[in-house]
Amino acid sequence: MPTTKAAALSFLPIAGLGLALAATPAAAAEGMGLDGASLSLLWAIPFVGMLLSIAVIPLVAGHFWHHHYGKVALFWALTLLVPFIAFQGAGLAVYELAHAGLLEYIPFIILLFSLFTISGGILLTGNLKGSPAVNTSLLAIGTVLASVIGTTGASMVLIRPLLRANDERRYNVHTVVFFIFLVSNIGGSLTPLGDPPLFLGFLKGVDFFWTTQHLFHDTAVVAVILLVAFYLLDRHFYGREDNLPAKLDPTPGDERLGLRGLRNLPLLGGVIAAILMSALWKPGIEFNVLGTHVPLPSVARDVALVLLALVSLKITPAFIRERNGFDWEPIREVAKLFAAIFFTIIPVIAILKAGADGALSPLVALVTEPGGEPFNAGYFWMTGLLSGFLDNAPTYLVFFNLAGGDPAELMTTHAVTLEAISAGAVFMGALTYIGNAPNFMVLAIAKSRGVAMPSFFGYMAWSGIFLLPCFALLTWLYFL
Repeated sequence: MPTTKAAALSFLPIAGLGLALAATPAAAAEGMGLDGASLSLLWAIPFVGMLLSIAVIPLVAGHFWHHHYGKVALFWALTLLVPFIAFQGAGLAVYELAHAGLLEYIPFIILLFSLFTISGGILLTGNLKGSPAVNTSLLAIGTVLASVIGTTGASMVLIRPLLRANDERRYNVHTVVFFIFLVSNIGGSLTPLGDPPLFLGFLKGVDFFWTTQHLFHDTAVVAVILLVAFYLLDRHFYGREDNLPAKLDPTPGDERLGLRGLRNLPLLGGVIAAILMSALWKPGIEFNVLGTHVPLPSVARDVALVLLALVSLKITPAFIRERNGFDWEPIREVAKLFAAIFFTIIPVIAILKAGADGALSPLVALVTEPGGEPFNAGYFWMTGLLSGFLDNAPTYLVFFNLAGGDPAELMTTHAVTLEAISAGAVFMGALTYIGNAPNFMVLAIAKSRGVAMPSFFGYMAWSGIFLLPCFALLTWLYFL
């Protein structure tokens, strides 16, 4: 298993792809941008194709996807790039690519890389007994932790201890399903660190603690309902096992319960400090790169995050990452796929910014009241359902821009609209295995440990039964 700095930085060529392509003689005029009103829906084909590839190919051709997902991402990126240059010009292509890469994609990947690396150096040791009280407590802890170290970080830290605690139980599928609901998705709703859509909102100008203030009640309602439902369900299955022959515990070790890799905790604090610094420090210094203004605090934040991750690699004993099953493939896959997503979404966002004058005006009508005001319930469900079946980060971007894309206005005048978009993107990422990156990671780990996880549609039956009533309640309480 590679743990060198070179392996850790293997994503940087992907993150720098936009800059490499941007290093062309064509000049990018400052302030230029796509005219969304003049674009047809044909320009959205590469974006839709990219998201459908992520949703479908791993299910129908998993082996092919595992070995060639990078080529699939490159195919869709080139499907847009070639006609983009031909019809819009190389200068505009350079500007749009640099703008998306410098302000959104590279900061997005660096944050995920940092949280993934540091959380991978934290190991929860010991073998708990998976009683209903213990399992519910682990889920509650993970739900809170997800907003501190991200849904990916919390999932990777806690899924293996949870599986060890329940590996002698015959009924343990529901434990992993609720783990995906709460730890891999809903728990990450309170800070930009929690889930990728919220960090994209932060990069767009949403205040760091805005989601903490405006999504706390939504998160509390759903989390309490699901934790109570899980406890009652787990008690039911736990009681049924009393009448069955005891199952051999595959991991009976007597290692004491503890937390290893504690030196990584201050590094997580450093990540939070770096994010807050970039929001609060306003020196007024910017760098003009190919027409894109990159603020000095953003550069300092990203450099600090990379350095914190490298420090984690240096100070964490190798055995901790080995016992966590840590490897670079998940972050490598995310880096490649999202490079294509952030590029192919450019014309879609431009069309949405055109509002009623753009080719997606019917979509605008679905989330707009007759008087022109936002239809908040529509934003919640449209953002959420698409997040569940596509990917919640780009879906958030689509509806953020559809709502006007002005963070100051969305945080104040249309605060409920931004709340609906944020809650829909984060919460409904739990509807399917493909709604959020940690879902599939947890699925793979559980299956490798012998848990008979439900199929794609079997999981949707679980989410339909337990999640959709919660979301209907939220709609009635907050969005109508």
